[in-house]
Amino acid sequence: MLLTDALALPVLLWVAFALRFSHFLVPVGPLWLIAGCVLVPLIFLYACGFYRSIVRYQGTEAVWSVLLGMSGATVTLAAMVYMTNAWLPRSILVIFWVLSVLYLGISRTLARRFLLHVMAINPDREPVAVFGAGSAGAQLVRALQAGRELHPVMVVDDARSKQGTLMSGVEVGDRDRLRELVEAGRVRSVLLAMPSLPRHRRMALVTWLETLDVRVQTVPTFADIATGKARLDDIKDVAIEDLLGRDPVPPRPDLLEYCIRDKSVLVTGAGGSIGSELCRQILLIGPRRLILFEQSEVALYDIERELRDKLKLAGRHIELIPALGSVVNRGHVRRLCEAHSVDTLYHAAAYKHVPIIEDNPVAGLRNNVLGTLEAAEGAEAAGVKHFILISTDKAVRPTNVMGATKRFAEMVLQGMAARGSDTVFSMVRFGNVLGSSGSVVPLFRDQITRGGPVTVTHPDVIRYFMTIPEAAQLVIQAGAMARGGEVFVLDMGEPVRILDLAHAMVRLMGLTIRDENHPDGDIEIVFSGLRPGEKLYEELLIGECASGTRHEMIMQASEEMLGMEQLAAALDGFRVALENGDGETVKVLLCEHVCGYRRAAPAALAATGPATPEGPVSGGPARPLH
Repeated sequence: MLLTDALALPVLLWVAFALRFSHFLVPVGPLWLIAGCVLVPLIFLYACGFYRSIVRYQGTEAVWSVLLGMSGATVTLAAMVYMTNAWLPRSILVIFWVLSVLYLGISRTLARRFLLHVMAINPDREPVAVFGAGSAGAQLVRALQAGRELHPVMVVDDARSKQGTLMSGVEVGDRDRLRELVEAGRVRSVLLAMPSLPRHRRMALVTWLETLDVRVQTVPTFADIATGKARLDDIKDVAIEDLLGRDPVPPRPDLLEYCIRDKSVLVTGAGGSIGSELCRQILLIGPRRLILFEQSEVALYDIERELRDKLKLAGRHIELIPALGSVVNRGHVRRLCEAHSVDTLYHAAAYKHVPIIEDNPVAGLRNNVLGTLEAAEGAEAAGVKHFILISTDKAVRPTNVMGATKRFAEMVLQGMAARGSDTVFSMVRFGNVLGSSGSVVPLFRDQITRGGPVTVTHPDVIRYFMTIPEAAQLVIQAGAMARGGEVFVLDMGEPVRILDLAHAMVRLMGLTIRDENHPDGDIEIVFSGLRPGEKLYEELLIGECASGTRHEMIMQASEEMLGMEQLAAALDGFRVALENGDGETVKVLLCEHVCGYRRAAPAALAATGPATPEGPVSGGPARPLH
């Protein structure tokens, strides 16, 4: 580009003389001006960064470089003419400036268009449409045009004022135009370039796009881009997690900070799905010290490294203590709490996979019940002020060992709170969290990626869903409202039919369902049957009594509990069964002491389960996803 400009600038000077004198056969003088009109502009343009820009990616900064560089060069040439008393009409330099600016601007634009056109000549580039004609859409179109994989053929926007316009040379149209291109095979994927769109509107848009049988992908949010987690051209499939949840309610700072800010906090199960997110949220609030308690060495290493990186990046100084061990180890939690003066303990350590615990009831009881008891007694003995148990909706009228053990763990804390304690014990109960190790979403995604089939247990099974960050924030806020023995229930919104979820995930990846009506489809859905101990419907309340709290998304349940004598007798029986490794006795004792726990077979569950969940927290019929 330097060589090309060095050859072009003397020609432009000659054209300037020709235009000034209306004749092409004119002498260009003085002679030193010919060399000056090359060296001086090139020096100024280089100093302004004009030659540091890559032609394919030049933007408005190139315009300013040309204007500033040529203006500085023209003024310098004028000064040289004045100092040498050379004869030169003043208009010559003005005409030269105009011609140079036009040449430099037009030559770079043509070169950029040529290079983009050459790159676009690639039969393997996938034709895509960009949905959203805002700033994110404009940046995405330019990024795609400069790449070699995707080719934007149109931009879609619902705003009538934008339709019919061009964005970086790409047509902006409406949804009808998009449908025409999809049906003609000219668009294979749609990229959502609206990172700030509210979740309910995004859900409505994706639901409409599903009808086109086209792959739907998205770009990162502005928050992820600003924090460096992603770039605008990091395109990925639409995460169903972004569609299932609600638009989160902003947390209340007073509740978030009450049990955490400037306090010593311990999290058991710190490497798990909920425990790790609790640690991330707690770190943002600003504790004095955070103890990570985890029995998995690998999980503890991963979460400690992640949190230390976050602290280093943010330039914050919070004491981070990794502690390896199990909550069933009597005295371990107490020693940790005493050594680090723990103020608040979040007990997230638990075995939670229903089929695994159904086959291993002894291990489930030891970890979920005795582990909770040991942690609670250790925290109480060490003077911990708040103890918050992370519970589950499967504890409500449980049909599996996992749910029954979690309900008994709740009753243990209720009994300890009822007998009086300086430690405030409370429980927070909620349903499935998206992206956890036991979530169905990553399982479906993996099955679809492998080509299917997608396994759904039952066509009528429904579940509640909540994002992990929202659940963690609500757990922290619920714990701050506790006064002792409360069972808090998170508002999970509307339940979702799992079969609809599977259909939506298949269609969002641009694939079709294979069934009797569509034998040529891509992905088959197979019904595997309810697993041992699994329900068709999950509930959040044992009874019908629930009251509101200071937070609109958190309710308080009023439920029956066992007295301390009954709890002690049950625990003695459990310990004997554990010593003998007697899983059947464990199940019998759980049936005796946990309200609603009946070891029903899967077929019976389907017949006896409620038609729809009831109650103010349980919601209504399953929310459709198609």
